[in-house]
Amino acid sequence: MNRDQVAWQAQSLLLNYPDGLSGQEATLRRVTSTMDAKVGAPMARFLDYVGRTPAGELAAAYVATFDQRKRCCLYLTYYAHGDTRNRGMALLTLKQKYAAAGLSLVDSELPDHLAVMLEYAAMVDPPTGRELLLAHRAGLELLRLALRDVPSPWADVLDAVSATLPPLHGDQHAAVAKLAAEGPPEESVGLAPYASSGART
Repeated sequence: MNRDQVAWQAQSLLLNYPDGLSGQEATLRRVTSTMDAKVGAPMARFLDYVGRTPAGELAAAYVATFDQRKRCCLYLTYYAHGDTRNRGMALLTLKQKYAAAGLSLVDSELPDHLAVMLEYAAMVDPPTGRELLLAHRAGLELLRLALRDVPSPWADVLDAVSATLPPLHGDQHAAVAKLAAEGPPEESVGLAPYASSGART
């Protein structure tokens, strides 16, 4: 594994629902300590939060952050497509890409969940996974800014994800500004095969 793959795998664990996270905390701290400061330092801050937060409170904070705030959505195709038929096609394309590489998802998992995408980039196909993260760069940045605005401890994890990617360029800045101003497209049809949600556990 290269250093980005190691970071993506750790970030995937930190962005999943946090049941059992305390059992992985020591390993994640060791791994984080080997990373570049711009990636490892924000992850270490988040692990400090995990270490001082009771499991029930941590789980409740996760739900309040990601399940009850549309602006803090971990499903990356939502930012580009909203709840539209185009999002349904994007989800299908992602699922087929994963399957072709040998990553099978259970029915409750959506392929655009950031934790799933990071796992794919870390463990299955790093070059393609990196391309997928870059393709959703505007959504990632909007999520990062939304978490900072809450504020949420998970903003540190998004800072670390962003630190594994190139800085935003002009077109991406424009895309972030447009998403922030207009929000995702609206059309609540075409998502029947993907109505359930969930991340890898």
